[in-house]
Amino acid sequence: MASELVVVNKAEEVVRLDPASVIPPAVRQAGPKAEEKFAEFFGATIRNVNTRMAYLRAVTKFFAWLEPRRLSLTQIRPLHVAAYIEQLGREVSAPTVKQNLAAIRMLFDYLVVGQVVEMNPAAAVKGPSFSTKKGKTPVLDADETRQLLDAIDTTNVVGLRDRAIIGLMVYTFARVGALAGMNVEDYFPQGKRWWVRLHEKGGKLHEVPAHHKLEEFLDAYLDAAGLWDQKKRPLFRTTQGKTKKLTAKRMTRRDVYEMVRRRAKDAAIETAIGCHTFRATGITNYLVNGGTLEKAQQLANHESARTTKLYDRRDDKLSLDEVERITI
Repeated sequence: MASELVVVNKAEEVVRLDPASVIPPAVRQAGPKAEEKFAEFFGATIRNVNTRMAYLRAVTKFFAWLEPRRLSLTQIRPLHVAAYIEQLGREVSAPTVKQNLAAIRMLFDYLVVGQVVEMNPAAAVKGPSFSTKKGKTPVLDADETRQLLDAIDTTNVVGLRDRAIIGLMVYTFARVGALAGMNVEDYFPQGKRWWVRLHEKGGKLHEVPAHHKLEEFLDAYLDAAGLWDQKKRPLFRTTQGKTKKLTAKRMTRRDVYEMVRRRAKDAAIETAIGCHTFRATGITNYLVNGGTLEKAQQLANHESARTTKLYDRRDDKLSLDEVERITI
């Protein structure tokens, strides 16, 4: 059995778990081989620690639902999985249900390959239909984004840091996880321009040229923080309470989110924005100003143009203009 499972909890802290502590009773009762394959599935086949935690939660919740039914691992049938998915659909959103079903299906696929069970009870179960042509992420228009950036007090290193973070998300369409994983060396010169290297999901690196305003923001932050020579150290760091001084500790996605909410409140931005807002805001502004969907997809590092299209909110303005034609 794996010696430990490395996951990320809801506080975004890396946690090492004893596999025995997370193995459901039904799996344990099936014997050592079943326990080994269960731990192996999470420890060896899922490389992303956030995905590992999400799938572990999904599977644990499913087995907890099964427990009162006193079913052995080999007695679980498609009807049991279908009943669970039906109930789950009344509690959470369709995308969450689909993720939970995917986790259960993948686990049983692995147990079948490992000869622990003969069939996958989740294979034939259909998840809820879900389709969307427009994302739900709230966006800001250009004036609101400038209002937010201009409201930040940049007379101290924390303000410079926060402006650089928001600027990075706007001008590179960066995911907050990719931003949080950056080191100082991930802002680098290449030819006549400066570039940023984003640490994307699955260990992938995505390099994007820096907008001239982003260069200005990052240069000012690095100058004030004195970080230029600390190439292997975190680029964006937490603060020591309210001292306006940086620590050596890397900011987490949660840290960035809380910063964004504080800055939005200070700037009197009423829209309930989050970190993903700036990804959608940047993509929409790029398209409004003549950018192409194909290039937006490339900059955003999306696998599919359909995903990029979800961030295109140009029709929001059109819809508002049309509504205002009603003069009653």
